[in-house]
Amino acid sequence: MNPTAIGASPRRIDGRLKVTGAALYTADRTFPDMLHAYGVYSTVASGRIVALDLDDARRVPGVVDILHHDNFPRLYRTPRSGISVAKILTTSITDEHRLPFEDTTIHYGGQMVALVVADTFEHAREAAYRVKAQYAGDEAIVDLEHGIRANGLHDAGMGHTRGTAESAFDQSAVKVDTTYRTPVETHNPMEMHATLAWWEHDDLHLYEATQGATVHRNTIAQVFGLTPERVTVDAPFIGSGFGSKLFLWPHSVAASAAAKMTKRPVKLVVPRPFMFTTTGHRPETRQRMRVSASVEGKVTSIRHESVNTTSFIDQYVENCGGMTQSVYSCPNVTVSHHTTNVHRGAPTSMRAPGAAPGLFALESSIDELALACGMDPLQFRLANISTRDEGNDLPWSSNHLREAIEQGAAKFGWDRRHPQPGSMTDGDEVIGYGMAVCNWDAWRTPAEARVRFLADGTVEVTSAVQDIGTGMYTIMAQTVSQLAGLPFEKIDVKIGDSSSPAAPVAGGSWATASVLPAVAEATRNAIAELSAYATQEGGVFAGAKPESLKMEGGKLTDGTRSVDYVEVLDVQRFASADGFAHSNGAPNSDKLSYMSFGVHFVEVRWDPGISRIRVSRVVSAIDVGRVINPLTARNQVEGAIVMGVGMALFEATEYDERNGMPGNNNYAEYVMPVHADQPEIDVILLDYPDLEFNEFGARGIGEIGITGFAAAVANAVFHATGKRIRELPITMEKLMG
Repeated sequence: MNPTAIGASPRRIDGRLKVTGAALYTADRTFPDMLHAYGVYSTVASGRIVALDLDDARRVPGVVDILHHDNFPRLYRTPRSGISVAKILTTSITDEHRLPFEDTTIHYGGQMVALVVADTFEHAREAAYRVKAQYAGDEAIVDLEHGIRANGLHDAGMGHTRGTAESAFDQSAVKVDTTYRTPVETHNPMEMHATLAWWEHDDLHLYEATQGATVHRNTIAQVFGLTPERVTVDAPFIGSGFGSKLFLWPHSVAASAAAKMTKRPVKLVVPRPFMFTTTGHRPETRQRMRVSASVEGKVTSIRHESVNTTSFIDQYVENCGGMTQSVYSCPNVTVSHHTTNVHRGAPTSMRAPGAAPGLFALESSIDELALACGMDPLQFRLANISTRDEGNDLPWSSNHLREAIEQGAAKFGWDRRHPQPGSMTDGDEVIGYGMAVCNWDAWRTPAEARVRFLADGTVEVTSAVQDIGTGMYTIMAQTVSQLAGLPFEKIDVKIGDSSSPAAPVAGGSWATASVLPAVAEATRNAIAELSAYATQEGGVFAGAKPESLKMEGGKLTDGTRSVDYVEVLDVQRFASADGFAHSNGAPNSDKLSYMSFGVHFVEVRWDPGISRIRVSRVVSAIDVGRVINPLTARNQVEGAIVMGVGMALFEATEYDERNGMPGNNNYAEYVMPVHADQPEIDVILLDYPDLEFNEFGARGIGEIGITGFAAAVANAVFHATGKRIRELPITMEKLMG
């Protein structure tokens, strides 16, 4: 064993490949005789196609085919089912259930209405620009309020009720009744969505920019009427996705169909403007918060009622109240969710779906309630921390939120905060301090892995899981090193191939907690096989009992002598010792509730002379169980914080009210944080193993860092300016208004 491997911060084993350009992403791949595909996208958000004039496009040199509603194979839909954690390895999920080119109806602006396939990218793009589409357009429903007026509200379920929140609110001494709004946010990962598809006989092969090779394989197999064994999806490197690459989108189906029709490999890269329309977004929300407290500052009621936009072809629920039912101790809670239809593409999960916008509303309203009670926001939260999951009436498996708040406050210097808004200055700048609690569900799913001790002295570990930039390659190697005592350079991690042992999608902050137990068990099984080889007739420990041996430093030992495992294999002339494992996923949720917790402390600086607001300093204290790799864990939280800065101050997809088309659909006009916007960040990782959750005590860390962050910024902005901004992003126009 190598007891120091878990909890260490080795260099990322995929780092050199990425910084040298040796890591190949889907769009980097090329095949001989490969064709290129380029989409034709609707210029109206509602209506139908009257005619497609393809003559001019077909005159472009190199055009092989043009796919559209009258030139496309008959494919199959997937069931409209939600994500089942227990069945994640066998499930089929699409984000947009409508098949490409299924009919002539236009459901949203930027919908793909045709696909040009040509010998070069340039020829395909030029021909796509020459396709002339004629539409019969209808009035587009362009935003949430328009959707409510036109379609009303639809009950989306996922609610929660305990006690009598309405009457408790009416009878309480201190009340806050406010509405918070968040805009559409678009994921915008650096790597474009892309598919490279080819067929060998009747088997389909894909390179795909996906966060879930196994689920993608299952889904596209169902679309084409194949068994999963006849589809291979390969995604060894992903340039992030933030949730937009979790599940199947129309471009993957279209590229696969084009490859089948042309009998040649086809590569399709979604252009950046149409990643704003066809590959998902975080939907627009409106959230009414009615919270109350006693004069002593105890929360007496919480009502969290949210509405989010969804498309006309898919029902997507942004679970804004999911965290609300459990964060604070409160006997009277009502959470409800509704949707309304608009002419936009299908929304999808975006980092901390539901919790990111939901905690903006909850933690802003809790701050307002604390101030209405005349209490310090930190002391108010400490007085109302939930000591058990009151939403499910279960004890927590592990909860160190109080310590997180206390450590974070001390590091941040919260005791220097003057309560009067605008009272803290530094030269021309007014300083504001804000805080917010953050939390996220802890999930585990089934997962599989295989570990092979090879005769050349290396160990191969395989699983179909993805590394979306989070360090999965490295922590899988750490797990094998921990149990086998081998150095990292001897461990070869191969992931992202659907023909490998099945794995869940890399999302929901469940990949680490799900996959590492499978890797550990596979490693132990491989060591057990080595021990069996060593103790059989002719083996190096012949006559001993296999269970009497253990592995240390890559050697089997009986306590008196040690033998390198390569010698064990060589004596028997075996190529390898193999171990496979399937972990069953979630522990018993009938006895304990599993969740991660934390807190953000934020300093903002407001210069009224030039109307500039910036986040200058952040301290985040995070309780996510045992930290497998502190370096990559901090990277995760820091990245989430920067994304939170974008959510709070910059990001919003804007739609033209006249036609429902996104207007700022590029990196130039969709404003995101850049290097100049980065605050000073200090991340505290509490590192309390949650051994009720898995053998490592690790919970997920990818999502929690963004939850609550926008509220912490908004609360700090109020402290600096005296203005309570309840609609994101917080722009200078709102502060000056």
